[in-house]
Amino acid sequence: MQARKVNIANGWLWIRQGYWLFKKSPVLMVVLTVIGVAGLIGIAAIPAVGDLLATLLFPVLFAGFMLGCRALENGEELELAHLFAGLQNNATQLVTLGGINLAGQLLILGVMKMTGGETLVDILMSGQHPEDPAVLTQAIAGAGMALLLGMVLFTVLLMAMQFAPMLVVFDKMSPIPALKASFNACLRNIVPLTIYTLMLLPFAILASLPMMLGWLILLPVMIASIYAAYRDLFPIATATTATGAGEVIERDDQAHNS
Repeated sequence: MQARKVNIANGWLWIRQGYWLFKKSPVLMVVLTVIGVAGLIGIAAIPAVGDLLATLLFPVLFAGFMLGCRALENGEELELAHLFAGLQNNATQLVTLGGINLAGQLLILGVMKMTGGETLVDILMSGQHPEDPAVLTQAIAGAGMALLLGMVLFTVLLMAMQFAPMLVVFDKMSPIPALKASFNACLRNIVPLTIYTLMLLPFAILASLPMMLGWLILLPVMIASIYAAYRDLFPIATATTATGAGEVIERDDQAHNS
């Protein structure tokens, strides 16, 4: 599946449509986000296997949010059951995505270890911050090329994972083709995606000021905006009847095709 290339300004449109979807069911969006984040944190806290399970299940949980956004876009009700909808929609493929993501992370950390970042990787994998901040500072300073290489590789992995859960659930793609399509979509639209990220930074700063409470709104908006980006880059054949800010991307689709 080939993603289309969009205009630079679409990065802002994704945020607008994400907010439009959020406004359709703000309370439940916040509730679902809080439950989802708390659930992942709780799973990750399980000794020995927590981080592994959280990584494996994240695509399943994320797919549930995306199914909820699709329901809102189509004028349907958002329900608490959407949080677990990923378990009923290609769950095996979604868990496979999580496994590939986990393997990719471990591989990248291994590469960083072999290129001089062993101390930093050990600190990261321990899950505990050193009591002396100077230890972490020295580890980062000593990582050098390993840190740069790790950032590049993690960015590539993120690009591959960005839209893969939606491609598995909505487009019935297998994990590997979905990862390839997601990466190519991000590569073709690296500028609008960069603009999208930069535009979110001021909102992230503002959301962090009142005791991080602003994230109760910003995080669900961000989740919905990722769905908006997917819909824009991989438009479905039948246009929705959404109104308001949701029509912005639909009109852009028509302009692009004409």
